[in-house]
Amino acid sequence: MAEKGKGGFSSLVTDNIKWMQKTDVLIGIGIITIVAMLIIPLPTFLLDFFLTISIMTGLLILMIVMFVKRAFDFSIFPTLLLVTTVFRLALNVSSTRLILLNGAAFDGKIIRAFGDFVVSGNYVVGFIIVTILIAVQFIVITKGATRTAEVAARFTLDAMPGKQMSIDSDLSNGLITEDEARLRRSELRKEADFYGAMDGASKFVQGDVKVGIVITLINIIGGFIIGMVLRGENFQLALKTYTLLSIGDALVNQIPSLLITTATGIIVTRAISEESLGEDIAQQIGSQPKALLISAAAIGASAVIPGFPTITTLVIAAGLGTLGYFMLKAKEKESEKFVQDEKEAKLKEHKPESVLPLIQVDPLEVEIGYSLIPLVDPEQGGTLLDRITNIRRRSALDMGLIVPPIRIRDNMELDASLYSILIKGVEVGSGKLQVGKLMAMDPGTVEERIQGDEFVEPVFGLKAIWINTDSRDDAEKKGYTVVDCPTIIATHLTELIKRHADEILGRQEVKQLIDNIKRDYPMVVDELLTEKKMTLGEIQNVLQNLLRERVSIRNMVTILETIASYADRTNRNIGLLTEYVRAALARQICKSHADKDNSISTISLDPEIEDLIASSIHEDPVEGSILSIDPDIHRRIMDSVIKAYNSAKEHGFMPIFLVSPRIRNVTFSLIERELPDSVVLSYNEITPDIRVNIIGSALLSSAA
Repeated sequence: MAEKGKGGFSSLVTDNIKWMQKTDVLIGIGIITIVAMLIIPLPTFLLDFFLTISIMTGLLILMIVMFVKRAFDFSIFPTLLLVTTVFRLALNVSSTRLILLNGAAFDGKIIRAFGDFVVSGNYVVGFIIVTILIAVQFIVITKGATRTAEVAARFTLDAMPGKQMSIDSDLSNGLITEDEARLRRSELRKEADFYGAMDGASKFVQGDVKVGIVITLINIIGGFIIGMVLRGENFQLALKTYTLLSIGDALVNQIPSLLITTATGIIVTRAISEESLGEDIAQQIGSQPKALLISAAAIGASAVIPGFPTITTLVIAAGLGTLGYFMLKAKEKESEKFVQDEKEAKLKEHKPESVLPLIQVDPLEVEIGYSLIPLVDPEQGGTLLDRITNIRRRSALDMGLIVPPIRIRDNMELDASLYSILIKGVEVGSGKLQVGKLMAMDPGTVEERIQGDEFVEPVFGLKAIWINTDSRDDAEKKGYTVVDCPTIIATHLTELIKRHADEILGRQEVKQLIDNIKRDYPMVVDELLTEKKMTLGEIQNVLQNLLRERVSIRNMVTILETIASYADRTNRNIGLLTEYVRAALARQICKSHADKDNSISTISLDPEIEDLIASSIHEDPVEGSILSIDPDIHRRIMDSVIKAYNSAKEHGFMPIFLVSPRIRNVTFSLIERELPDSVVLSYNEITPDIRVNIIGSALLSSAA
């Protein structure tokens, strides 16, 4: 029985805790209660209870504001301003109703206490004190807080784009992670929302003060009329009763209002800090001990002025001087420690310097001349950082490649208008720009030329023209393709990443790709690395072979499954594994080269050329399949291939060579040096739904 009773009690406590956790229900009931107070008369004991709650709420909000470190950490403050304002107005209405209904019989203890004890029963003094409180609150605190909230809201919203670009810049440069960037963006939105809400919420405080004045006057005037006309009280009694009660009511409502108004002023004037208000005051004022000592001396000297309280001023001066003395000593100790640390640092400088940081190179780097800095600086309207972020995203989507953070730095040794793109410390591309101008390119449809400085654009080596920004519309109407300077750098960087993707893909990036796959396909990774005992380096070589021919490695599951299936059969031959993976990705490869009619225009090789290439293949234990071909035959083959390639380009086709599977990889190796953008497919990589159009053939000169 006891256990049952104990269980029942425990269940009751648990139910109560669950009820208390439903704060949304409690808040809803509280709001309804506040609205009801405007209509339904309250008994005096409930009025005293709610007035105590009002004072406690004002004090609590002020304390929270003083201890909060960032203004938007107290994001519900604007809403609390509205709720507490309505709450005080409801109390004002309720107390006014009781005062006017009961008159001298009113028995509200808190209002009586403020009317009798706080102002010693003197209604003239009380009226003056209430007037001063309202004036201070309305003219000084409320007006200043409202103006500060307006300015803070405007400045915060104006600064949002710059702060957002700064976050994107840090993310693209690898200074912060995705989670840190998401957190900083969330804090930025909270800060903007908070100051925007405070701009409007500060008007509640202003209105609260004005209504307080009106209600106090209504209490006094209405009390005179009711007391003298309806109750027949004499002038002296009516004046004392209703004035004191009205003053008590005004004081008991103005004090929490003053606390919350002060909290409003504090929270909108605070800068973002890592400490509370008290810690900031102690740290920043205490950092100037000389000011404390001078102030102590001045206050101590004022003791000799006739009429000044000598003991009081000397005590204050002594306390302030003692505080300044101890702070000065603490600062001297800190200075001595700083000097000692500097000496130790200088001694360390004589030790052999580590040169390890000097030999590190960035995987990808963009160096710019000083006149191109505005393209990078978000405060000057630069958009290059945002474009680089998009480049990394597009590389992941299009190629499956994890592009490492791209470092951008200004190089004073470069010409002012030059930029240079480096991969692992070696320049792979460069260009010269004219900041403030646009590049106009003729796509082949321009009939009327536009005036400008002609040059060769750095990405594809095509002819282009520099034009002024105000000529953009005119150039586009005439058929030119117009781009700005950040787009030129971004396009150049994108093309170089595609061209050198195999160099960018390192073992660390391969490890990240495999770890990402392992989360969803652990069996594939375990079979490949554990059972087949393939190394990261071997997988990296296969992926590099694919990227060198611009085949996306995004479909990592198919790639790893294919490697696992053929690793034993090929004795882990990288070249053969690459061909098997290409065959598995046949649909993807075909789709990337097919036109809208699902057809591919190709160039075939003379069977004699294929036989010459096939007979020249030798298997090297390290390099795999390599060509050992006579230089004269090599030259004849290349002349025929280049001739067919140029002929196809002249007719508007993107040349694709179609060869037998046995020579596909060595054929690409043969021609990639002279035709770096060439594509070589094998018959095995053509899916049934693709139609092949032979637009030309590479023939040996003898055959031709």
